[in-house]
Amino acid sequence: MAHHSLPDRPRIGLLGTGPWAARTHAPALAAHEGIEFHGVWGRRPEAAAELAAASGTRAYDDLDALLEASDAVAIALPPDVQAPIAARAARAGCHLLLDKPLATTVTAAREVVDAAEEAGVASVVFCTLRFAPETARWIEERRAEGGWYVGEARWLGSLYGPGSDSAYAASPWRREKGGLWDVGPHVLSVLLPVLGEVTSLTAARGPEDTHHLILRHASGASSTATLTLSAPPRAAGASISLHGTAGRADLPAWDGARPAYTEAITALLAAARTAEPHPCDARFALRLTELLTEAERSAAAL
Repeated sequence: MAHHSLPDRPRIGLLGTGPWAARTHAPALAAHEGIEFHGVWGRRPEAAAELAAASGTRAYDDLDALLEASDAVAIALPPDVQAPIAARAARAGCHLLLDKPLATTVTAAREVVDAAEEAGVASVVFCTLRFAPETARWIEERRAEGGWYVGEARWLGSLYGPGSDSAYAASPWRREKGGLWDVGPHVLSVLLPVLGEVTSLTAARGPEDTHHLILRHASGASSTATLTLSAPPRAAGASISLHGTAGRADLPAWDGARPAYTEAITALLAAARTAEPHPCDARFALRLTELLTEAERSAAAL
């Protein structure tokens, strides 16, 4: 496997221009001292020009030109747009800073993993809780502690709840795939490292886009997760609790997505320089896609 080494200040291009790219990715890339924020490409050239100007970088109309000029790319695109473009970027020799979910089909997710491995490029998938310093530390401490018996997760988003005015509500893939695919990766990115690989999974539908999951883990523990984007705003909130020999442990609060994204950029640079895969890489994201696909099937069969 070839390994693409990095210059001292790698050039990173941003692919995507939506609210997530503008609020989280671009400011974190522009402020990161270890990189050169090298350019923006989007499916709407005028949006790319606007975001590039606001971020002190340049817009590219030609995706392949940006890939060729970059050591790595940060992707902020809908999952089924992201996956083929990520595979293309890997084949162009770019390290990958990806968003979750990686894709909504196992085939598309696997294509990214295969392309990254064949090209010898590093990948990191931005599951916020794996990178926010407060929650990342908690995950490592709980994993070291062990002895967990059950985990309980609830992620009640109100993106589509009555009276919501979120900028993300206009996102077609979220509307189609719901909380299972949007917030499911966050929950699984905490439960899997702490409780171990999922050995069996059952899912059932609740109101609107709500899904309830029951998971068995390799450690012998089991967990449950309730996921939705349609909760009434006053019911919204996220919590993950573990119960075991150490007692009860609750996921702490974290300081938003931007500091976490800064950590994810740093993690990608480390993975690229050492050739040590990051635990939250494209292969892990492929596993999440497999589990979410299985959950969707399980719930539909009831």
